[in-house]
Amino acid sequence: MKRYEKRRRKSGFKKVIIFLLVFLLVLLGGWYYIVGRLYEKMNYLEAEDYRTQPWKKDGVVNILLIGNDSRENGEDGRSDAMILLSLSDKTKSIYMTSILRDIYVDIPGHDGNRLNAAYAFGGPELLMETIQQNFGIDVNRYVLVNFEAFAALVDAVNGVELELSGQEIEYVNAYLVEYNMLTNRAEGTDYMDTGASGMVHLNGPQALAYSRNRYMGTDFGRTERQRKVLGAVIEKLPTAVLSGPEKIVNGILPNLTTNLTKEECFRLSLQAGKFLLYDNNQGSIPLEGTYTPAEIRGMAVLEIDFEKNKNWLREHIYHDMEN
Repeated sequence: MKRYEKRRRKSGFKKVIIFLLVFLLVLLGGWYYIVGRLYEKMNYLEAEDYRTQPWKKDGVVNILLIGNDSRENGEDGRSDAMILLSLSDKTKSIYMTSILRDIYVDIPGHDGNRLNAAYAFGGPELLMETIQQNFGIDVNRYVLVNFEAFAALVDAVNGVELELSGQEIEYVNAYLVEYNMLTNRAEGTDYMDTGASGMVHLNGPQALAYSRNRYMGTDFGRTERQRKVLGAVIEKLPTAVLSGPEKIVNGILPNLTTNLTKEECFRLSLQAGKFLLYDNNQGSIPLEGTYTPAEIRGMAVLEIDFEKNKNWLREHIYHDMEN
């Protein structure tokens, strides 16, 4: 009798395990289907030379976020912003590193030039190769974001709250003049009160205009503003996904171009909960005191100490000072 009860308990335990496994498989299958449907709304553009390279190395996924000044998808326009997004299991952190576009670099197959010239010459693929060659950082995945996607991203989280000076607000209005013309919006749309300052609420077009300002603090100030907006968006994104996912699906995804595969996006989605617990850090390249303004072939550029900047990247992303 005892043997029978023991066998019955073991049989019941096996059934529970089998049920849980089947339930988990169904759940994962359903989630994979959802991610696949969302992925279809994005634009996939393969970087052929990086197709077989692993997207994760030494516990870190590096994704190059490229903001271009186009309203269309694809590689047209200029690379108006370059941010290296590093998801590090090693440091339990998410690091956003702005890389200034005026850095003078060696571009494979071309003469030395500003960093953003690599994008103009060969799109995301050549830009990633240039960053790898000059900074010693493995990056083979990218997400290309145009004007519409950036503004839609901010609107998807119902705007962001940031501290702006009165002068910054004046520049927001100035940049909105161009944006309204490009998007066929009425003159004066979304203009801000020039008498306001301090903590203000920015919608998508206003946040885009704020991020494009390079006249206060030059390009260093501009990239800092871009990271502030993205940091504020990241904080609000989980709530926005739960409350209004249609804004993200319809407003953002069609304006993204990437070489991330559907399987890679699925794996990222499974780790979203873990990433919410990671520390968020920001930085920019070149570091203060490691660059010199120069003029080369009539171009205003930044000549930098690459070794110091490479070591800083290794230390902060990998906790490793060696290349």
